[in-house]
Parts: sequence; structure tokens; C-alpha cells
Amino acid sequence: MEDVVQDGASVPTHADILEQLDRIRSSSEFDVPERARQFFAYVVGETVGGRANRIKAYSIAVEVYGRSCSFDPQIDPVVRIQAGLIRRGLEHYYLVAGQNDPIVVTMPKGGYVPVFSRRTETPPSAHRLAATYSKQLTATWGRAPPWVGLILVVAALMGLALYAGGMFHFGDGFGITDRQAAGPGVPKLVIEPFEDLSGTPDSAVIAQGLTDEVIGQLAKFKEIVVVAGTGIMLAAGDSEALFALEGRVRLHGDKLRLNARLLDRNSGSVVWTNNYDSIVQVQNLLQLEADIAQAVATALAQPYGIIFQTDAADLAQSPPDDLEAYKCTLAYYRYRSNLNPATHATVQSCLQRAVQRFPNYATAWALLSLTYLDELRFRYRLNSTTPSLDVATETARRAVELDPQNVRALQAEMLSHYFRGEITAALEVGARAYSINPNDTELAGEYGFRLALSGQWKPGCKLIASAVSRNPQPSGYFESALAVCAYIDKDYITAERWARLADVRANPIYHLILTAILGQLGKTEEARSERQWLAVHAPTFVDNIRHEVAVRVIRREDQLHLLDGFKKAGLSIPDE
Repeated sequence: MEDVVQDGASVPTHADILEQLDRIRSSSEFDVPERARQFFAYVVGETVGGRANRIKAYSIAVEVYGRSCSFDPQIDPVVRIQAGLIRRGLEHYYLVAGQNDPIVVTMPKGGYVPVFSRRTETPPSAHRLAATYSKQLTATWGRAPPWVGLILVVAALMGLALYAGGMFHFGDGFGITDRQAAGPGVPKLVIEPFEDLSGTPDSAVIAQGLTDEVIGQLAKFKEIVVVAGTGIMLAAGDSEALFALEGRVRLHGDKLRLNARLLDRNSGSVVWTNNYDSIVQVQNLLQLEADIAQAVATALAQPYGIIFQTDAADLAQSPPDDLEAYKCTLAYYRYRSNLNPATHATVQSCLQRAVQRFPNYATAWALLSLTYLDELRFRYRLNSTTPSLDVATETARRAVELDPQNVRALQAEMLSHYFRGEITAALEVGARAYSINPNDTELAGEYGFRLALSGQWKPGCKLIASAVSRNPQPSGYFESALAVCAYIDKDYITAERWARLADVRANPIYHLILTAILGQLGKTEEARSERQWLAVHAPTFVDNIRHEVAVRVIRREDQLHLLDGFKKAGLSIPDE
């Protein structure tokens, strides 16, 4: 029998692993759907049984989810999405209930094979897992054609300004160094000049160009501070997270490879690595560099990217009532992933304290505005102290005033305009934010949803789908949005599939969407269950159903389409 996959010298026994599996599955803090639990048990069982090499999206889909032998993971995303739920569930379990468990189980991205390690070992990294199961890709690299160098000089000129004056910092605004402006604990990302492994003039220029382009793309994300330079170390007493991005460039003929890796400077560990391969052509050179840089930036710096996932582990080391301002943003994005009203109040209070302590922290103001908007649009804890839409709007404006280039601030401003009925203004702000940073999938998905609900369904739904496909973590909110897209297209089967995949079951909008879908499909028994949930948890939505639809869906024909689904599901729709 093959050895169990593990990370570290001390290998957990099969009995230890199976005991840990039972411990996790029996815990209410491992909050994933039952089928995802079966998925988790399946991959653990296969690995323990020495069959890790069989664990593929296809085998999981067929053996766990009952898909046919014609299953295509490029068309049906069920395995990828459910794997994301498992990863998120494991993260939450070890954060809340499993802090002292002897065995840590993870499922690194890039595959579905679980990794087991003892508590005392260094947490497993994805690149070492890949090394265990994949053959090292090798190639012979040589000199690029001489014509490449003449073209690439343009790329080099684009980056001269960044290095002419030494090292530049990019934070909530270019040149900002005030710690109060960025907030405490905001991670710094040092971009090391990419290394030229081919050693030719042409490859040297490409390495320089890629370095400059990556800096430019990463600097658009305001939740991190980007530092261009080498050898940056933590200052004495500085507790901020410090990461370094390294790159190695190889050029062989017209074939280009960038190997990028992210290091945690505090621990010295490699937390992420990836290869980017392209064909260099005269007409696509600058676009090639931009595409690679955008892919790197999206993987690392978006709200659900590698840096934020790494920092989220630090929450386990801090008491819930003593979170630093930056950790409030991590807590917000965790709430955002499932829109659970039980965690909304805690996150909102944390952000309120953050802006009091750090009044120039634009991102905290933006997220606070978004929690106010969620409280209103999802009807969380509505009472006399609930912030008004005016308060949410003013909070968003404060964020934009502090940093007009902060896309999270612009996202909050967009939504405040939208729910005030100022649709044109909302879409203008959304378009401006998207032009600033199209790599931010959180912003792209929300802007796409506003486009769709305003009647621009085709471009809006395309943008949502792109955001979902590029997001390393599943987002139930945007999966629900894709359910609405399919519903409007009258593809009710696909709509139900997206709705079932969305893990936002505590949110009333999710249940309204599913109710309309079930009504159109004639699934009366299941629709009755949804009606009962709404009657208990969100009666105001049902009592004011026409208004709730109208403030979200702009076109009259789309409103009537949704109301028709509610009627068929058995909801009583009051006359106009």
C-alpha cells in the first residue's frame, strides 16, 4: 500500500487520519452540505487506501455526485465549487473548533488530494504537494530570435520611471507612507526584480517588462501595500505581514515561461507558486505581459486571493473582541462569502471601531458602508437603530474622499446610488471602478450584477460568470446571481443548479430566487418548503414582494417574469 500523503517527517497513521475525519465530520463547525461531506470522506478514503492518483474531478463527479460518464469539468463546475466549500469549511473548523486537534487536514488548490500533517509541523504548501504527484516539467532553453529585442525595448521604457528614483511605495494612494492611512497590519508585498535565467539581452528586457507590469497591476489593489525593490526587511517592532513575490523568466525561441512564487518573509515559507507560459509574437508582446501580470495580480491580491487566505489564518491567534483593523477586513470577506446574518453584527461592530481608531483607513469605511447596505437590503435586525440609506451613502462618500482610486469605496458608492434609484449614476461609478481594476473579481461581479439587473443582462451576466471562474474561492452571492441570469433566460434547470450550488442559505434573497425557480419548474413541494422558510425568517420580503423586486430589478418585463415565478410557487402577490 502506498504511503499516505503527508507534509513533514512525522507521518500520521491511517487510524489517526480516520479518527480526525470523524472528528471533523461530526462537528457542526464543519458547515458544508451533506454531499460535500461525502466528497471529503471520499477523497480521504481514497488517499488512505493508496489510491490518491485516482482522485480527479471526473472520478469525484461520477462516484460522489452521480454524474454520467460524459461528465466534462469544463462545462459542469460542481466539483470545483464543492471543493471550494470544503476548503472554506476546513478553514472555519480549524479556526473555531479544531485549534488543538492533533492532525491538520487541508486540500491545497490545484487538485483534490488531501494533505495530512501533525499539529507541530509546518502547514503544507501547494507547490510541495504538486511536486509529490506531478513530474517536473523541464525544457531546453536557448537564445531568443534577435528581432525580439528590438520590439521589447518599448516594454523596458515603460518601467524606467519606477526604478530611476530607487524604491517606490504604493498604498491607499501613490506615495502614502502614513501608517494611519493604510491601517494597522495591512500586508506589504515586496516585488523583487524578476530573474532572467536565459541570460540574453532579449530575455533580460522581458524580465524587466514583466516586473514593471506586475507592479502596476498589483498596485491597483488598495487592501495591500506594494513595494518595488529588493532586500526589504521588517523594521524593529513591526508586526505587519511581509510577503515577497519572486519571478524567474525563461525564453527559448518564441516560448516564454514565468515561474512566480510568493514567500512569507516572516516564516520563510513558500505559500504559492505557479507557471505562466506564452508564445512571444511581435504583435502581442505588450498584451502578453499585461495578461500575465493580470493573472498574477488576481491570484494574489483580490479579496479571496492567496495573500488574504494566508492572513486569515492569523485570526485564530487573536481574541474575537480584539481584532486589529486589517483583520476586520478579513472577517468581512468571510462574512461576504456566505452572507450569514449571525456574523454580520460582529463584523459591522469591528469596522465601526476600526474607523474610529484609524479615521483615514478608506477600505474600512468602504466595508462599513457595505455592511450598512446589507442590513437594509437583506433586512438584517431592522429596528430603530438601523442605519439609514443616507448614513450608508455618506459612509461610502467618506471612503471615496479618502481614496478616489479605491475600488471597494467605489463599489460601496455604486450600491448606495443603486438602492437610491440612481441607476445611471450607479453604473457610471461601477464602470469607473472596473476601469481602475478589472482584476478585482469582487468588484467585477457586483458591477456585472448591477448591469444585469438594470436590464443589460448579456454583458452583466458575462461579467459575473468571468468573476466566478477567476475567483479562487466560491461565492454563493455571485452563484445566486448566475441563477438569476439563467432564470431571466428561461433556462430554469440551469438556474436551479446554480441556486443549489450557492452556499448562502441564511440569506433571504437566496430563498426568494429559489422560490421563483421552483415555481417555474412546477416543483410545488419544494416550493412550499421555501415559502415556509420565508414566512419564518423574512416575512417582510413576502409582505412587500412587489416593492422588493422593483428596487432590485429595473425593467418592467423582468419584474413581471419574477413575480410570475412567485405566483406559480404559491406566493400570494398583492395587486398593484
